Amino acid sequence: MEGFFIVGGNALEGEININPAKNSLLPILACSILIDGEVELKSVPLYKDVLVMCDIIRHLGGKASFKNNNLYIDCRDMDKDCLPHELASPVRSSIFMLGAIIGKMGRAKVAYPGGCDIGLRPIDLHLKGVRDLGAKVIEKNGYIYADGRNLAPRDVLLSFPSVGATENLMMLALSIKGQTRLLNPAREPEIVDLQSFINSCGGKVRGAGSDMIVIDGGKKLHETSFKAIPDRIETGTYIIATAMCGGRVKINNVIPSHNNSLISKLSKTTCKIQINDDSIIVESDGHVKSFGEVETAVYPGFPTDLQAQMTALGAVSEGCSIVIENVFEARNKHIAELIKMGCDIKSKNGVIVINGKDKIYGADVVAPDLRGGASLVLAGLRAEGYTTIENISLIDRGYFKLEEKLSSIGGNIKRLEIIKNRC
Repeated sequence: MEGFFIVGGNALEGEININPAKNSLLPILACSILIDGEVELKSVPLYKDVLVMCDIIRHLGGKASFKNNNLYIDCRDMDKDCLPHELASPVRSSIFMLGAIIGKMGRAKVAYPGGCDIGLRPIDLHLKGVRDLGAKVIEKNGYIYADGRNLAPRDVLLSFPSVGATENLMMLALSIKGQTRLLNPAREPEIVDLQSFINSCGGKVRGAGSDMIVIDGGKKLHETSFKAIPDRIETGTYIIATAMCGGRVKINNVIPSHNNSLISKLSKTTCKIQINDDSIIVESDGHVKSFGEVETAVYPGFPTDLQAQMTALGAVSEGCSIVIENVFEARNKHIAELIKMGCDIKSKNGVIVINGKDKIYGADVVAPDLRGGASLVLAGLRAEGYTTIENISLIDRGYFKLEEKLSSIGGNIKRLEIIKNRC
């Protein structure tokens, strides 16, 4: 298997560019099956999740191909409405296909989604919203069967502002003639980006980023060329990496406001952060003070996808730091791996208490999930000695050529084949 080999202790210096956001690209790919024409998505990294979504599109009868770093999707000849288990289980984003397939084909048979094991991520809000819009939904034998012959525009109230459910219902509503309103939707930047994509195709959606999204459905959607917003989680990961390791890094192609919760927390106690129009400069001497307490929440609160990285930062910060995880109850598997590196961390009922140390030490660790794996990379960059990280295919789901970017700014990290000797 492939793994990362890291020799810690180097400061980070230089510039890096942020990729288009994985969490924007995945729903946009799902929405592309509703477009009557070719969709060009610009500068798409080969994230593992993106490649799986392309396989799903091909299975459904659409076309997906890369050329000159751009991704081209054409689903005019799509002729299948079934998404099997072997394609749905590798990624959480497969559930986004439910609303789009119903909208395209009038019915759908979709296997339950997979993704990282970070706790319960029920799809009940997705299914309730689909039912509220008039679809008949049956769950049987590991599949979701949906009949969309009686769809009608309605107001749909989300009891929790779920990102995935909001995106699913936005896509389904596009196929329903009339006005659908989503109340209490998610407000993440990726929701706004999906609205921008839909409107670039001739759709009429407004209100994304607020407490109500209005979709005027039934409009023909035409071909488009589109570039997704920069990845705010990748941006945050490099901000935290620089704070931990020390140095000066300029992070280009960003929307700084998307990371306000992180920047406001770190700039007060941990490192110096300069904000420009589309770049962020982070300076740190590597001897950082505790950031105090962070509590994950839906946007614009502190993102759960940066919780593991902040835990790693707290482990090398002076004093005690506290991280409270409110979104996913099992997002704590990285803690056991960080403890192997000498970190002093205790966790109970979603509250993570971290007593920072000046020194942590390299170890052989295993990435438990995407963001937990990223936290181990950051810890390895800061630790004394060498660190090996197994199971990095999970990290590849959301970071493209992570080792090359970190190497370009001074990190000593290589991708190697790991061969384990067993008795």
